[in-house]
Amino acid sequence: MTIGIWILGNQLWLQQAALATCKQQKEQTPIILIESHFYSQQRLYHYQKLVLVWSAMRHFAEELQANQWPVTYEIADDFETPLNHWIKSNKITEVRVMTPTDRPFSLLIKNLQLACPITFVPNNHFLWSSQEFKEWTNSRKRLLMEDFYREGRKRFNILMKDKKPVGGQWNFDKYNRKPPKQKLKTPPVLWFEPDQITQTVIDEIKQKKLPGHGSLEPFRWGVTRGNGLAVLDHFINHCLDNFGPYQDAMITGEKTLWHSLISPYLNLGLLTPIEVIKAVEKAYHDKSLPLNSIEGLIRQVLGWREYMHGIYHYQDDDYAQNNWFYHTEPLPQFYWDSSKTNMNCLSQVLQQVEETGYGHHIQRLMVLSNFALIFGVNPSEIENWFHCAFIDAYDWVMVTNVIGMGQFADGGILASKPYASSANYINKMSDYCSNCVYNHRKRTGENACPFNFLYWNFLFRHQQQLKSLGRMNLVLSHLSRMEEQELNEIQNLAEEWRKKVRS
Repeated sequence: MTIGIWILGNQLWLQQAALATCKQQKEQTPIILIESHFYSQQRLYHYQKLVLVWSAMRHFAEELQANQWPVTYEIADDFETPLNHWIKSNKITEVRVMTPTDRPFSLLIKNLQLACPITFVPNNHFLWSSQEFKEWTNSRKRLLMEDFYREGRKRFNILMKDKKPVGGQWNFDKYNRKPPKQKLKTPPVLWFEPDQITQTVIDEIKQKKLPGHGSLEPFRWGVTRGNGLAVLDHFINHCLDNFGPYQDAMITGEKTLWHSLISPYLNLGLLTPIEVIKAVEKAYHDKSLPLNSIEGLIRQVLGWREYMHGIYHYQDDDYAQNNWFYHTEPLPQFYWDSSKTNMNCLSQVLQQVEETGYGHHIQRLMVLSNFALIFGVNPSEIENWFHCAFIDAYDWVMVTNVIGMGQFADGGILASKPYASSANYINKMSDYCSNCVYNHRKRTGENACPFNFLYWNFLFRHQQQLKSLGRMNLVLSHLSRMEEQELNEIQNLAEEWRKKVRS
């Protein structure tokens, strides 16, 4: 018998589960990695994403070879043809692959016609396996992230002392919502110049004129585990102290602020969640960094990241088709071309995404996703755009974050209320409104901000559904006190704006 291992493009670490099953016989275990150009064309991916994944795969192939694994690297149209050739050439009797994090790719693999059986090895990309998450849900009447996060803190003994949370409380969010001040001095960003492998990938994309969107160059992301570790170290030493207070802030021209930029590396396997968590926790003890910043980052990794993955696999296969508000509007074209909107907040964030494939969590949730929600975009369209646009996007990430959290399309399975807001929130947490042609204070009349009249129109259109959510009662009471004339103006403005955008 000859066992071969197929390594997917987001499973790039030496301790991944499929490799672990054969580490004692690694010199006799054929490995294959495949770049499929046909698969990459199933969505209009950001060019930065294509470069990142393919360059990281090629670098990891070299790392495997340096560790005495026999490696085959293929660039092909599909997966099936190179797999069958590799199976035949190496007389492989069983192919092992670590179970993909994304359901559609698992289905793709199951439908391949291969010359030998294929075995899925349970995924060890996350701290909680899908089965462990399901077992946690069995005793729960509610599936709140906060409950799950606290259970994770206890289970992995993170920021705990004598079985109690360090600092006497689990959550320091109230310290982490500071609006941006004038003349904030942000830390430098750790970027990388493309090496020969990365430049070759860039050149091949140009030569083959592969479809995609966004800017191909400059490409400055890391592509190796060493790069990922350097980014983590840079974050801890230069950004972590102020990460907490300003993690929700948005500033014109500031693409990264104090954010960690580790999500692309985590989602490829170049960093592991436990090493990130442990490194940040160690910084609290060794460097006496602020607990609110420490806990805020750990909450993102141990809390939200693990919770979103767990919910993704816990829900049925049709979760991505949820549309609780029955929204049907097409995605505005300016999401694909930032020059087509004169709303400064959208223009700033979309231009940043076009250039880098990146935006931090508030830019994604409270600008991009918020606008799509109150505008009434079909949830599947905005989810597809997020999947295409972001460098750290995968199905397990975007289905939960966009369908469940951003669009509230699941009706409250993941979040307790819609993340919808007027221009007031954006003005509070950014400087975008000060340089906009629209007036963030106005909800009707000339130059009224679309975020305002779309928001109130959203509440009016869906008030019967929203009444079933207890947390919406206060804001709905404001709606009930609105003058009929103003409400009519809001409805007319919203419809006029939709017609303009559609055309």
